[in-house]
Amino acid sequence: MDWKRRQEGVKVLDIKQRKELVYLTFPILEKQTWLAHCFSTRMGGVSEGIYASMNFREDAEDKEENVRENYKRIAAVLGMDVQRFVRSQLVHGNQVHLVTEQDYGEGVVRPASLKGYDGLMTNQPGVTLVATFADCVPLYFADPIHRAIALSHSGWRGTVAQIGKETIQAMKDTFGTKPEQLLVGIGPCICGDCYEVGEEVICEFQKEMDGWDFDGIIQKKENGKYQLDLQKANQKILLQNGVLKEHLFAGDFCTCCNSKYLFSHRATQGRRGNLAAFLSII
Repeated sequence: MDWKRRQEGVKVLDIKQRKELVYLTFPILEKQTWLAHCFSTRMGGVSEGIYASMNFREDAEDKEENVRENYKRIAAVLGMDVQRFVRSQLVHGNQVHLVTEQDYGEGVVRPASLKGYDGLMTNQPGVTLVATFADCVPLYFADPIHRAIALSHSGWRGTVAQIGKETIQAMKDTFGTKPEQLLVGIGPCICGDCYEVGEEVICEFQKEMDGWDFDGIIQKKENGKYQLDLQKANQKILLQNGVLKEHLFAGDFCTCCNSKYLFSHRATQGRRGNLAAFLSII
């Protein structure tokens, strides 16, 4: 496989394989023996056509039984119970939900009634937090002191709304988490070179992030459009809110550059499945 990393010689994510199933992990999170996690690729599932093969997009024409089987295969990798997977319907916002036993199975083995939350958090062992992606930014949070975790979805709207900041605050309020003790992984997402946006998007960033230095985050092009680096924007938000640089690990795979292996909305003009991030307390 000819994966393209953001920087040659820089390795933040490991590529793992179990038979035909290929998935990604953060070595720093693998060292936490109380955690299980991964990020899916397109490989190792049973879906077909534009959803081939490890698809987690249920608002599409893929068969429900295919998506359920894909979840079962990931559950086997994690060593977790698929009946305790929890997924919310995403709205590109910044609300964070505390997952409890009553949420088990939401959006995975039963239809999602959990709506409006782009962040999930818990301190309960045995539950797996799930979020789906196809270019947006996955944010993994692990608090090793209080044994608490969170998983958030940050598209451009969620980045403007600073869901990273809101997730940290929610963990502080709920578990007593200290930002400087958090380990944070930023999963595969579209890179700044691939993500072209219009002026209306940039205006939202400039309005909400008043006083920011956007050097390296926003670059204006000759055609009047802009290149936007969502990963770097999220890094800045996390660092501004107390996460230590040495505890922040930015994934080195662009979904669009690696669209052979990762679903990308931009690369396929929307004809695609969804990837998924998974995070559990063992």
